[in-house]
Amino acid sequence: MNTTQNLAVELDEKQASKGASALVKSGQPFSVADGFQALAYRDSDFSGTMDPIVMVDHYMMSQPTFGPHPHAGMSAVSMIFEDSEGRFHNRDSLGNAFDIMPGDLYWLKAGAGAIHDEFPLAGSQIHGLQLFVNLPASLQYGAPESLHVSAQHMPVLTGEGSRVRIVLGESNGIKGAQSPALPMTMLDGFLESNVRFSHVPQQGENAWVTVVSGKLTVSSKGVSTNLSAGQAIAFSELHSEHLPQITLDNSGSETVHFVLVAAKPINEEYVQKGPFVMSSYTEIAQAEADLRAGKFGSLAE
Repeated sequence: MNTTQNLAVELDEKQASKGASALVKSGQPFSVADGFQALAYRDSDFSGTMDPIVMVDHYMMSQPTFGPHPHAGMSAVSMIFEDSEGRFHNRDSLGNAFDIMPGDLYWLKAGAGAIHDEFPLAGSQIHGLQLFVNLPASLQYGAPESLHVSAQHMPVLTGEGSRVRIVLGESNGIKGAQSPALPMTMLDGFLESNVRFSHVPQQGENAWVTVVSGKLTVSSKGVSTNLSAGQAIAFSELHSEHLPQITLDNSGSETVHFVLVAAKPINEEYVQKGPFVMSSYTEIAQAEADLRAGKFGSLAE
């Protein structure tokens, strides 16, 4: 797997678009013990233009790292890249206990509270994205739900020199699975040299694009920005009625691997404390009390 070097890249930050409708940031490297290395992207770094995404970690995991942990008020989403090796075991308090395979997606809508655990089995190398996706206040106390989409059930857009998996949502008239929470499109794509791919977001959506490997030119609203591995760009719908087409161009000599995520912003204030995302710290304190009272349930065996 030739991704460790990409995860170690920390590039200069820059801002695109005089109107600040698009922001570019470099992922911040961090690690946990010997088995987890990541680049971190946070909504606060993008001035809110990632909404409804709270955070994204682009990671490599080779050992169990975090252990069983709670979630509340948000969705924890695991997008596993196809170059992962082995199995990623998932357990949660919804009764799920199974292996997530290379190329799969797992969406855990925690709502009022759930317990979760994911870890690579012995000898596995897991490469992917972990996203925390906010929920509107009206859904934060709903019952937990989950969605597992296997790689073989994801539609694939193929062209001359391009291959784009529709992990969730819709692109270019092709529909994939729908999330158990807010509507969201997630694309996992590869472009060979001198190949272009375009996606038209739905009206009022924000969009976030990251480069996993290679170099990419991202264009929208008449602005073109060059991204390298380890960088991401966020587009805000601002006050416009429609976010124009997003075009991705690979003018380099090596194949580029990118991820595009698009969804309508929630536009609500929130606070985060570790795995909890709620409307206020008072609500986080209540979630912590519910956890202590055993209301989040227990892990499946």
